[in-house]
Amino acid sequence: MPTVVHDGGHVHFNRAGSGPGLVMVHGTGGDAVSNYGHLVQNFTDIRTVITPDYAGSGETADPGGDLTLDLLIEQVAATFPEGGPSDLVGFSLGAVVAAGVAARHPELVRRLVLIAGWTHAGDPRLRLGLRTWARLAATDPESFAAYAPLVGFSPAFVSGQGEDGLKAMMAGDPPPGTVRQIELDLRTDIRDLLPSITAPTLVIGCTQDHLVPVGHARALHAALPGSRYAELDSGHVVLHERPEEVTALIRDFVTNE
Repeated sequence: MPTVVHDGGHVHFNRAGSGPGLVMVHGTGGDAVSNYGHLVQNFTDIRTVITPDYAGSGETADPGGDLTLDLLIEQVAATFPEGGPSDLVGFSLGAVVAAGVAARHPELVRRLVLIAGWTHAGDPRLRLGLRTWARLAATDPESFAAYAPLVGFSPAFVSGQGEDGLKAMMAGDPPPGTVRQIELDLRTDIRDLLPSITAPTLVIGCTQDHLVPVGHARALHAALPGSRYAELDSGHVVLHERPEEVTALIRDFVTNE
């Protein structure tokens, strides 16, 4: 796995395919492989796909100190391939980070896709869900594992997994940076950054999102004049619940001028 050095720490990322760059940024409590491992092959025929792990996820260590949005923005920006601007996709916290990269480094971003994101965490419903998630991650691993499918996917999708599928969804430990990433979610406010985004942007909302209710994606779209909007009938983790539809939306947006 390649790495780049940012502020003395190693930022790990995966690279696959050929052609112009497509950088895909994971969400809270995920990493490059868990969020995008099954999707990368859908783009390698048209893009060099870069999937970075930011601080506390995958192979990128949490450097300690304050975990800030600025740090994650610069870590992701450091992984962009040379040779011209790249397309950029972000999911959940990754959408917030991707918006920050597009605002701070417009020269890097050709087209921007923001999936299940938000502009700020002032909504009491959103804060309740995030605080509960953080508390369970810190104190109750079994309940934390159960919370993820309950709020991360639509009811029909979870029911369709069966008992064995549910056990698989609940297996494994959260990345070590999960709690600190959730705490960052709660502090995040990118409303001042959004006017600086110049890249053509597609916002994707998830109609059955119980973690980040779909109104937040709609508000993000409204805050980006000229952006396009699509909505999928899915829970929050649309990358796994509707992978074919997400792939089609991204491919269409980055290949059609």
